[in-house]
Amino acid sequence: MQPQNSQSSKPFMLATWSFSSNGCSLAWPNLHSGGDSLDAVCTAAREAEADSKVDSVGFGGLPDVIGRMSLDACVMMSPEKCGSVCAVSRHLHVTDLARLVMERTSHVMLVGEGADSFADSLGIPQTELLSDEARRAWERWRSGERATRPTDQGVDSGKLFSSPSPIGEKHIPHDTIGVLAIDTRGVMAGACSTSGMPFKLSGRVGDSPIPGHGIYVDPEGGGAVATGTGEFVMGVSGSFLAVECMRRGSTPLEAVREVLERIERRHKPLPHQQVGIIALAPDGRWSAGALCSGFAVTIADASGIQSVAPEWILRPEV
Repeated sequence: MQPQNSQSSKPFMLATWSFSSNGCSLAWPNLHSGGDSLDAVCTAAREAEADSKVDSVGFGGLPDVIGRMSLDACVMMSPEKCGSVCAVSRHLHVTDLARLVMERTSHVMLVGEGADSFADSLGIPQTELLSDEARRAWERWRSGERATRPTDQGVDSGKLFSSPSPIGEKHIPHDTIGVLAIDTRGVMAGACSTSGMPFKLSGRVGDSPIPGHGIYVDPEGGGAVATGTGEFVMGVSGSFLAVECMRRGSTPLEAVREVLERIERRHKPLPHQQVGIIALAPDGRWSAGALCSGFAVTIADASGIQSVAPEWILRPEV
């Protein structure tokens, strides 16, 4: 594996959290043999959307405060080429739907019933989005069998946090999947997919589907994806900030640090509140960081696929 913040070879994939390794494994053979970066990131996100064990993306995601599921996603290749959907309630593969918005319309974002109707018009089958396990989790939460409660600043710490992994990963209940890839032609693409904050207020949309907030790709600067408490990322236009830093000459590590330090300064997160960010420069240099310990990233290159700890943590003692 390439050491962090090094010059990676092309093609290359970088994704949030270890659960993205399944999707990267599916996407890598085609990317390695000359396939498109956009196909790669969509394949990786689609796998997470279908995995009922991932409780923050797609079918395994946790519902809102009234038990209703909604999904958000964004794909992006440049400021001129991106697509997004929010609050989708009848179709599972929202990353693919966001791509169709990008490729078949003159718009960037479709929301709610309009996004579902667009999918219907293309003949995409409707899908039940709420898994049995997610429904049971919501019922336990509603009945008071919970160590957490939704707030306007995220989800309070408690039993929704899993035990740390050997690489220090500790999943949080809004660990969005974000994927960046560079193909053999040097073309970069990004995708981000989420079911949003668990037990959120109905209608809440976070940073993930919004270009410049949860995801941003610009061939002149690179790409970035954020995960964690979306309101913090939205407050600083986190992914845009990271890419703009790189466009102006910062290394990926310097860009990651700028975003996280600004979030810390402006939002003053509580000790358990997490934001992780990945950044990939056009020349293949990359880095990742987080507010506190527990974040992990997946990298895929010619030497294999591996999940690793981020290069930098703002508050490692937390």
